[in-house]
Amino acid sequence: MTERKPPGVPFESWVDKQIREAEARGEFASLAGAGKPLPSLDEPYDEMWWIRGKMRSEGLAYLPPALRLRKEAEDAMAAVAEARSERRVREILAEINEKIEAALRRPPPGPLLNLKPFDVERIVVRWREEREDRNRAQGDGDGRDSNQAQGDQDGGRTQGGGEDGGHAV
Repeated sequence: MTERKPPGVPFESWVDKQIREAEARGEFASLAGAGKPLPSLDEPYDEMWWIRGKMRSEGLAYLPPALRLRKEAEDAMAAVAEARSERRVREILAEINEKIEAALRRPPPGPLLNLKPFDVERIVVRWREEREDRNRAQGDGDGRDSNQAQGDQDGGRTQGGGEDGGHAV
């Protein structure tokens, strides 16, 4: 630790002396950026440079709540495309719709939300069609999963409740 500034000595000369002595002792030689140019030297001035740098070094990101929810909605739709069951599709959509509805009731600060709840039934129908197309492209016979084929054999009802609660798929 450094000593206290003596009375009557200007701060500037006292600080300069402290830096000079530390430099002579080699205390600056092993710092991370020693001998390298400053990384942001050629960039325009940014008042929040140190906050942005700290967030980058810590792996943090900040989006206003409305933009964060838009990103979550995009991610939810990507998760729907990868979902393996209709039940999971409905769960994903229910979760994001709940968040969207809460944001519509009490708009978050920042940019406009520009979202409305997803039409679950329309998206489920599209998910089924895309899954059937993928199955056909993979050479899976008629493009239906085993539950659908079993449902046809049982007169339109799935056995054991199925993914959709036992209703015809």
